Order: sequence, then structure tokens, then C-alpha cells
Amino acid sequence: MDGLFFWTLATLSAVLVGMGKGGMPVVAMLSVPILSLAMSPVAAAGLLLPIYVCSDMFGMWAYRRDYDVRVMLLMAPGLALGIGLGWATAHYVSDDLVTALVGSIGAAFAASLLARKGAQVAAKQPKAFGGWFWGMVAGFTSFVSHAGGPPYQVYVLPLGLRKKVYAGTTTFLFAYVNILKLAPYWALGQINIANLKVAGLLMIPASCAVFLGVYLVKVIPEKLFFIVIIWALLLLSLRLIWQGVVGLIA
Repeated sequence: MDGLFFWTLATLSAVLVGMGKGGMPVVAMLSVPILSLAMSPVAAAGLLLPIYVCSDMFGMWAYRRDYDVRVMLLMAPGLALGIGLGWATAHYVSDDLVTALVGSIGAAFAASLLARKGAQVAAKQPKAFGGWFWGMVAGFTSFVSHAGGPPYQVYVLPLGLRKKVYAGTTTFLFAYVNILKLAPYWALGQINIANLKVAGLLMIPASCAVFLGVYLVKVIPEKLFFIVIIWALLLLSLRLIWQGVVGLIA
């Protein structure tokens, strides 16, 4: 974990994590794929988790008045269960298969929203079963590769939350997820003293980038905000499909 190439990618990944915690959640999902250009995806996920947790603290402060308690309560049990399943099956489930499945879910959902003109969909009421189910899927995929965004958005985007409430709810829920992941990651050796030292340095640009994300959420018009989220979800999901398929073939 040294050299200009590594530090350039690591700093960029940290900035993307911070922006994600500032309200641009899909952006943060680019961090692991980018850092994987310099190290293994498993090592990248382990290095970035403490940075996620640190950025979460700033994000929760920024959105301390903007969140939907109903959505959080409905998804929290499923998220915890999904993390438990990820821990229990860590040595048996192919990361590449999960990556491809996450990409497929996200791409199909984003394409369906775009076919109905993206954000112009009737708002739905949050349902308990959907919250548990998609929370479990998001918790599992987040544990494997910090890729909980697409399943989470399948449940949350149709609810028609205002952009700041959407951003705040996302920040609080994934802060909860990341805290739950700390002990399993340590037990599996994905977090250790060596990468904690590197993560400590990367927390500085990540923390600053949180406020850049908050600023962008404020200035981007609400309709455009969700169109950007949906297109970013589609493009990232296609990237995940490609990454997973290439890994399965290799």
C-alpha cells in the first residue's frame, strides 16, 4: 500500500466515500471498484470500511434533521440479518456472483424507472415485507463489497422521499450498516492495524468531501437530483455486471 498510483486511487476513493455520505450514495459505490485497480477487492473493502464509518459521523450531523424514521425502522432488522448472512457465508459465496447479481437487480430497476420517465412515478407507502426483504439483500451485498445501494434503492426510490430526506435516511441507515460490519470484518482479517493506519490518513479528504456532497444535494434541483441518481445507478449496475461476469469467467 504505497506508491503514487495507490495513493492517487485511494484518495479518489476516499473522496467518493465522503461525497456519498454527504448525500450522493451511488457515488460512494465507485470507491471499491476504483481502489481494486491497485489492490484486491476484498482488501479494498476492508481498507475503506473505517473511512465509511468516519464519514458517516459527519454525514449524520449534516442530515440530523432530515430522515424518515418509518423507512429506517422497517429496513434495520433486514439489514442486520443480511450482514449476518454475509458473515456466515463469507467463505462459501462467490464475490463475483454476488457482484453480478447486484448489478442485474440495479440495472433492471433503473431501466424500469427510466422507462416510466425516471422520477415521475407515483409515490408508494413503505411496506414491512419489502423493507425486511430489500434490507436483507442490501445488508448482504453491502457486507460482500459495499454494494448495498442498488437493493436499497429498489425499496426506497419508489417512496417519493424529498431529496434531503432521501439523502439523510440513506446516510443514517448505512451508518448503522457500517458499524455492524466492523466486528465481522475484523474477525475475518479484512481490517487490521496496517490498513487502519492508511485509513486514518484517508479519513481527512473523505471527511472534507462529505460537505461537498451536502452542498451538491442543496444546489441540484430535486427532479434533476433523482434523474442523476437513477442514471448513475444504471451505469454503475452495468459496471458491476461486467466486473462480476469477468471475475466468474477468469
